[in-house]
This record gives sequence, C-alpha cells and structure tokens, in this order.
Amino acid sequence: MAKVEGDSREPLNEQAVANIYGSMRTDINQIYSKITELEMEVSEHSLVINAIKPLDPTRRCYRMIGGVLVERTIQEVMPAVNRNKEGLEEVIARLNEALEKKKKDLAAFEAKYKIRIKKGDGEMKDESGKKEGNAQGVLVGPAANE
Repeated sequence: MAKVEGDSREPLNEQAVANIYGSMRTDINQIYSKITELEMEVSEHSLVINAIKPLDPTRRCYRMIGGVLVERTIQEVMPAVNRNKEGLEEVIARLNEALEKKKKDLAAFEAKYKIRIKKGDGEMKDESGKKEGNAQGVLVGPAANE
C-alpha cells in the first residue's frame, strides 16, 4: 500500500520521505524472508520425495496433516507431497515477481527523491549466509512381513 500512499499525495518533508522509504525497504525484506522460508520448504519436500521414491509404494508411512500424524501408504502420500511442492514453487514465482516490482518502485522512489544510502565505517554485515533448517521428512514404517 506504500505505492498508493506515495502516488496520491506528495510527502510533506524529509521525515515523511524517510518513513515511506523505510516502509518500502521493510516490505522488500519481508518478501525476501518469505521467499527464503518457502525455498527451505521446497527443499524439504524434495528430500522427502527423494527418500520415499525408491521404496515400495504399498509400504506405510506417516504424514503430519494439520498437526495430526496419520498413517498412509507411500502411493497415497507421494501425489500430495508433489502437489504441495509444486504449489510452493508457484507461490515463490509470484513472490519473485512481486519482489521485482517492489524493487523497481523503490528504485524509482530513490531516483525521484535522490536518496543515497550511507555505509557505516566499512562494516558490512553479510546476510547472504544461509541458515540450515531442520530437515523433516515422512516417517516410513518397517516393511510388511509376509
């Protein structure tokens, strides 16, 4: 909604411009965070798919659905996990599009108000380091004895 705020009326002073700019940067950072979170979930889904793909489709496994652990077979779980992974990938693609639009809006705002970011005493925090999440998967029960 920062775009509507910025377009409908001109900011009154430097503080208003700074507030709008800060809000725009916060929005971009939130989108980055959400994309990173969803990419981790896609990674976890891929791990699960790779772990259960070579197993017998009739083998039972356990899946968490809405906080409840349910027993299913691999052949029942695999399509759902694939669907969830594809859905996450679509959301990531939409978030990336929104991120690009927000970046363009921010660049236009910076150009309009001649905003330049001052760097601190040469100290740059490296936020590109990835955090490793706990890999979670589907619990596969022992093979049925015949």
